[in-house]
Amino acid sequence: MKKFVLFVPLLALFLGCGKTPAKDPELGADDLSSVVSAMTEVMVHDVTNPPLGSRFFAYACLAAYEVVAQNDESFPTMQGRLNEYPVLQPPDSIKGYATNLSALLAMMEVAGKMQPSGKEITAMKTRLLDSLVKAGVDENVVAQSQKYAQAISRQILAYAKSDRYNKISNYPRYAPTNTNGSWYPTPPAYFAAVEPLFHTIRPFTLDSSAQFKPQPPVPFSERQNSEFYKMLQGLYRHSLTEDEKQIAAFWDCNPFAVQDNGHLLVGLKKISPGAHWMGIAGIACKQSGKNFAQTVQVFTTVAVGLMDGFLSCWDEKYRSNRIRPETAIRKYIDASWTPLLQTPPFPEYLSGHSTVSGASATILTHFFGDDFAYTDTVEVRYGLPARKFTSFKQAAQEAAISRYYGGIHFMDAIENGLVQGEQVGSLVVRKVAGK
Repeated sequence: MKKFVLFVPLLALFLGCGKTPAKDPELGADDLSSVVSAMTEVMVHDVTNPPLGSRFFAYACLAAYEVVAQNDESFPTMQGRLNEYPVLQPPDSIKGYATNLSALLAMMEVAGKMQPSGKEITAMKTRLLDSLVKAGVDENVVAQSQKYAQAISRQILAYAKSDRYNKISNYPRYAPTNTNGSWYPTPPAYFAAVEPLFHTIRPFTLDSSAQFKPQPPVPFSERQNSEFYKMLQGLYRHSLTEDEKQIAAFWDCNPFAVQDNGHLLVGLKKISPGAHWMGIAGIACKQSGKNFAQTVQVFTTVAVGLMDGFLSCWDEKYRSNRIRPETAIRKYIDASWTPLLQTPPFPEYLSGHSTVSGASATILTHFFGDDFAYTDTVEVRYGLPARKFTSFKQAAQEAAISRYYGGIHFMDAIENGLVQGEQVGSLVVRKVAGK
């Protein structure tokens, strides 16, 4: 994995102009985005599945938010706002810390402990601390900030451990039913179902993963005059324009994509839908001039929405267990058909990208307004060109319809996924970001 070259704004602050550094570093949106980017890179390396990635983002951001909330009364604690969130004890014995630095380090501590290749985040944190000391920052401030971060991160990690994710391996192993109309692994890799029991873990704001149970999907039918078969034919016959192909590629976000070179399958490095929306949140915070604490709040709220969005979606996916277009079209219409995008390894209904896009757009609209125009450069480093959007809602709608253009979802999964996500996002805003 490539090494992370981050925290340029922070180091520039301390090294520029030969001035004596301030006690509390003037950290901002860029520095938090650097940690989010580092977490994303680790997820790409580890091929972290999208629901699990949202869990990593959420707890890491909560650690940073807790430090902010304990030191700024304008940011309320999550106790009483998130399910089973404990009263986190502030480390009163620790003095002389820098709040923003402690928050950033707490975020890195949790990410480093939770992610499989978290040692990369830990190494990045060590490089940051060394650079601060070399730049002349008071070593006691650095040390006390780290102690504060560790005290908070330990409590957040205990909260994470109690969400029951570690109990999933105790349940019976999921197996596809292989009946007409049900999901079955798809080519080229035929991956096993991803996180079939994710819905069993504790949500943050939902009373259960089934709180916003969507309307049932269009019933499966082999009859050519049925609604399902007409939907199937419509997708099969859709002739893609060049713009539609570009939209599908831009929002692909499939960590499980592989390329068959004739001898072996080669993994393609791609970020998840959640990581893409976290990147958008960072762009919005920087563009609007949000300060460090405000940026922490935005990242945390979006991350909580991502996890509850995935929980809500995954609850429906493994209840309806609907067949993917690729499987159905090959069986009933054209055995040689392949979608533009590779089909991800889980049931079709609802569309996960539509759900979390609807949730994220709702949350970001709360913070930045209905008509926040921005340029999405999140995946430029992965070879995709930037795209301009006039609002987060427009971006969510494009992300959702991209799944139809890509040939991996039916329209009812897309439309109802957006509705599901908007419901989750509105709940998260009321519980987490409300005053």
